[in-house]
This record gives sequence, C-alpha cells and structure tokens, in this order.
Amino acid sequence: MNMDDLAARGMVLLGCGKMGGAMLQGWLSGGLPAASVWVVDPHPSDWVEAQAEDGLHLNTALPESPAVVLLAVKPQMMDAALPQVAAFADGRTIFLSVAAGKTLDYFAAGLGEAAPVIRAMPNTPAAIGRGMTAIIGNEKVDEAGLALAESLLSAVGQTVRLETEDQMDAVTAVSGSGPAYVFHLIETLAAAGEAQGLSPEIAMKLAKATVGGAGQLAEDAAEDPAQLRVNVTSPGGTTAAALEVLMDAETGFPALLTRAVAAAADRSRELGK
Repeated sequence: MNMDDLAARGMVLLGCGKMGGAMLQGWLSGGLPAASVWVVDPHPSDWVEAQAEDGLHLNTALPESPAVVLLAVKPQMMDAALPQVAAFADGRTIFLSVAAGKTLDYFAAGLGEAAPVIRAMPNTPAAIGRGMTAIIGNEKVDEAGLALAESLLSAVGQTVRLETEDQMDAVTAVSGSGPAYVFHLIETLAAAGEAQGLSPEIAMKLAKATVGGAGQLAEDAAEDPAQLRVNVTSPGGTTAAALEVLMDAETGFPALLTRAVAAAADRSRELGK
C-alpha cells in the first residue's frame, strides 16, 4: 500500500481535534486530495468545516474499504467511537491509533484479530511540524504498512520504530510528556533570570530563545549534546559554575530527570492496565 492507493481508496479520520487536525493539515499540504478524506467528528473545528467546502467528506457515509483509519479520538471516548469503524476490520484497512494508553491488545479485542493496527505516540510539537512519533505494529502489519505510517506521520515531524510495545511507556515518559518538562525549564530559567535582576519580559524572551535555539542546535549539529556542552564550557568559567550545580549526581538534572521520567513511565503502565 502506498500514498497513491491511499488517495484512491480514501482515509477516515475518527476524531479530528488538535492532533488529528495537525496531521490532516500536513497531508493536505503534501498533496492528498481533500476528496480522499472522510472525517467523523461531532464537533469539527472551523478549519475542518472549511475543508469540507473543498471536497472533504465531513460526517457523511464512509467509503467501502478505506486504506487507512486514523483513530484520533480521546482515549476515554474510544470505546464508544470504535464501533463506527469496526466494519473495516477485515484485514484490508490499516488502523493507525494515536490514542494514549490504548494497547494493541485493546484494539484486537475491539476490532478482531484480523485488523492490522499500528499504535503511535506523537507529541504536541506535531502541531508545528516538529513532532516526534514512535510506532509499533501488530503481527498483521507488514513492512509496507509501517512504511506508509511513517510516510503519513512524517507530515508532522520525525518517527522511530519500537522493537516491543512495552517500550511505549518509556516513549510516553521521554517524548510524549517531555515537552512539558521543557516548558517548565523555560519557566524556571526565566524566573531565575528575574531573581538576578532582569525584567520578566526580558527574562522570558531570553529563556525561550535559549532553549529553542539550543534544541535546534542539538538536532542539527554533528556532535552529540555532551560534546556541545563541553564546547561552551570554559574551565573555571560561568557555565562551569552553573553546571557544577546542574550536574550534581544527587541533586542535579541526572537524579531529577531519572526520577521524573520513571514516574511518568510508571503512571503510563498503570493507565495501560
């Protein structure tokens, strides 16, 4: 299955909120015809309604055998929503879920064993095309199916394939919840700047640009982050003084982030039961 097949057979979006909408925007911008998309959403955004004027099918009868069904409703709504697309679970349609905590076993129970299901964990920077999404498929998904999912998800950022589904809890803790850790870093860095005499406006502008710029540099540079850190740390200088605090084995980032990520992963495992 490829993008041409998807355009010909159609795609169904079950739910089109922020994440589904971000993906749809990427696909339409990439050339997927609006007429190849069916959206099922009781409360569509104004933007989705505007796409219906260009041929997108909104809350209408679904195609006979779509290439892909994107499951993008909130996890707590999945039980009620899944029956709307269960008729496509005959092996010909790939189900791509971005619902947190909903396992492959959950979908096997709800759709049957024949359905190819890919579970994906994107994060919120997908809304600006800078997402990080991890995927894992059940035994019914072949290489072509995984490649198609990667192609679709590339519209909102980068992807990685997991080796086992239990790794999804760690992904949730690192990249799924991770943007919130970075936002809090920006908050606290700005507050620390205020404590040193900067105005709130200047401190926040410095903190946002510093974290954003350093993140981009870390992605683009050939060196790994450890080397980038060394590059900007003069012995006995100001950065070294700060890193002595941040890199403390007991009270610094190493211990703090290990505990934070472990707490998030443990909670993910609890919610998945």
